[in-house]
Amino acid sequence: QVQLVESGGGLVQPGGSLRLSCAASGRTSSRYAMGWFRQAPGKEREFVAAISWSGGSTHYANSVKGRFTISRDNVKNTVYLQMNSLKPEDTAVYYCAAKPGYSGVSYQEFSYDYWGQGTQVTVSS
Repeated sequence: QVQLVESGGGLVQPGGSLRLSCAASGRTSSRYAMGWFRQAPGKEREFVAAISWSGGSTHYANSVKGRFTISRDNVKNTVYLQMNSLKPEDTAVYYCAAKPGYSGVSYQEFSYDYWGQGTQVTVSS
């Protein structure tokens, strides 16, 4: 079992920045891919960004490319999502997800085995 806890969400004005964190605990000894997803009110959950175990490979949704950066610190078992130039349409609950036993990058929601509870991000003036 892997437990994931997100933090760092909040209210920010358009154009502002936030950094989300996702701390993993439990059976984190194996390699695992990580991803961030989000769900806006009335919409389905969608892929945001993903990172490989080594951090050497990343993948982003077109809507956030150039504005968001995913990174990880395997010593701290933590994944980050730096969000810059935030827009009102970025408002959503953000979830991190883990895929143990996989070293690559995955943008497919169904491939992830563990999920956090989510953290709310609201972009509004």
